[in-house]
Amino acid sequence: MRSGEAVLIAVIAVAAMSVTMIGFGWVPHLSIILVLCALLALGRCKGLSFRQMQQGMASGVMSGIGAIYLFFFIGLLVSALMMSGAIPTLMYYGLDAISPRFFYVSAFALSSVVGVAIGSSLTTCATVGVAFIGMGAAFDADPAIVAGAVVSGAFFGDKMSPLSDTTAIAASVVGIDLFDHIRNMMYTTVPAWLITVLLLWLLPGHMKSAELADIEMFKTWLMASGLVRGVALLPFAVLLVLAMRKVATIYTIVITITVALFITYLHSNPSIGQLGGWFFKGYAPAEGVDLGDVSKLVTRGGIESMFFTQTIVILALSLGGLLSALGILPALLAGVSHMLTNAARATFSVAATSLGVNVLIGEQYLSLLLAGQTFRPVYERLGLHPRNIARTVEDAGTVINPLVPWGVCGVFISGVLGVPVLHYLPYAFFCYLCLFLTLIFGLTGKTLSKADAAAGGA
Repeated sequence: MRSGEAVLIAVIAVAAMSVTMIGFGWVPHLSIILVLCALLALGRCKGLSFRQMQQGMASGVMSGIGAIYLFFFIGLLVSALMMSGAIPTLMYYGLDAISPRFFYVSAFALSSVVGVAIGSSLTTCATVGVAFIGMGAAFDADPAIVAGAVVSGAFFGDKMSPLSDTTAIAASVVGIDLFDHIRNMMYTTVPAWLITVLLLWLLPGHMKSAELADIEMFKTWLMASGLVRGVALLPFAVLLVLAMRKVATIYTIVITITVALFITYLHSNPSIGQLGGWFFKGYAPAEGVDLGDVSKLVTRGGIESMFFTQTIVILALSLGGLLSALGILPALLAGVSHMLTNAARATFSVAATSLGVNVLIGEQYLSLLLAGQTFRPVYERLGLHPRNIARTVEDAGTVINPLVPWGVCGVFISGVLGVPVLHYLPYAFFCYLCLFLTLIFGLTGKTLSKADAAAGGA
């Protein structure tokens, strides 16, 4: 297939997904299936058999089968950390870190802690974020700055948490270990986090002292759940130690779940049937206990909660495999391969693709999957480790979606916080600092891993 034809087909496919997702409000699954059907029809017109195209789609799915399996274990892990009290306890002690004088920094720091603990940026914004917006009104804080701080912290958690679906997708789509991916992201994430703290601290308008009524209410609700206990932090310690020792992700998760179960039975005695229900549908607090807004935070996890992500991953990987089988992706790469001659150009291309998908389609998952699949062969040709792609798609994909007014995350966050995207965008420092840093490292070659030097650690 000629590169010009491939570009035209790719543009039409992206346009179709853009119109259906943004204009009609379709979930990404339906948009991808629509494009898959159109491409299957195109393949038949070009003389390809259905078996050939099916094999291409199956090959695409197999390239990311690790993510599909991993999501089952992540769902189990979230339930285990919730029922043992690990996540509620971490949030309870994190609430004590709030400083009225440095309110913006506190909002960012606590949102970061909660984001890592639960692995969901949107849940963090819808719960802790809403609380900070309310407190900000009492403190006469700028709601745009508060929202920017919350979004920055929430997406730090979304990016760095082993419980996050986007983190698992980015790692699995290029075939690297989850914790290897998280460690590698620290090169851009840690500096971005520290600079964000500095910028928020330098902003004028430190808050006056006031009663932290909302925070105390949150703590009361958390305590009423019966899940707050110091020993419950042990599973997080085990998870951290095993990750630092580079134990395989699945083993790390299974061992952490085992520790969490021990703590669960140490303080309560759920039946085997109840335990199975929590592992499948997610942990839910006992009925009749008033937990207020905290109920949204502690009702999480389970295999069932992963189905949305798993199915979109399967469909997106199928789309990538079909695009390859039809010769569209190879033609696109052939058309630009003469320009992708070094790490700087490859990094810019991956970042631009992730950013472009976010802006054109407003979809976070596709920005990771399409860029990761498309440019992996380029990195192999340049002798660069695929962990570099995973980091770049997170820096230009995961954390950029909340800055797109019509993006899935942007629409949700602006709705729950009551602050328009364009108002909080200038203050979501962490989100665009990650993008700037990954481009700078790509340009200089700093922190980029070579395939031969890092092959053993993947």
